[in-house]
Amino acid sequence: MERFNGFTDKDFDVFTIPGLEERMEVLRSQVSPKLEAIAAELAPDVTALTGDEMFVHVAKHARRTKNPPEDTWAALANNNRGYKKLPHFQIGLWETHVFVWFAVIYESPVKQDFAKAIKKEDNQIRKEIPEDFVWSIDHTKPDALPQKELTDEKFSEMVDRLENVKKAELLCGLNIDRNDPILKDADKFLARCKATFETLEPLYRMAKQA
Repeated sequence: MERFNGFTDKDFDVFTIPGLEERMEVLRSQVSPKLEAIAAELAPDVTALTGDEMFVHVAKHARRTKNPPEDTWAALANNNRGYKKLPHFQIGLWETHVFVWFAVIYESPVKQDFAKAIKKEDNQIRKEIPEDFVWSIDHTKPDALPQKELTDEKFSEMVDRLENVKKAELLCGLNIDRNDPILKDADKFLARCKATFETLEPLYRMAKQA
């Protein structure tokens, strides 16, 4: 596997290619190998950080028959067969930005207990998440809510939703604009990912114990 050597505009422009097959072909040949290389590089650090052996999963978009994907990612989870039911970490991109997330998505059976655990540690969690981080309640949409704009009411709403809505999700992490120079510098980007996952590790631990 080649080492990751930074993102280029071409990586983001993949999402402007019309047609499912056409876009998937370029995704598979150009973008997925980069994401796999990033995740493989980070896996030993995240394993050491969490105490769980981390395995790399690259999004396959296999269920798609019509609409081309608007984003893609690689996930790190402590099971080599799958990640969607587990608390996990993601690195991926939309046309506009790269995301570096901790994620509990709708397939996860721990959502309700995780939500209850968050409620108990509410203030502590919000104190530990930096202002430039963002939250998301749906991994299929590019929108995210900045931590610095997160009111008590909005945070409670997100956590209540996670507890009570079957399809609910909760993701937290960093969005990096496609024009940010850090994306062209592999070492700096990998260091930013590591630092982001270190910040998010308490959420991972809480979800694991849920």
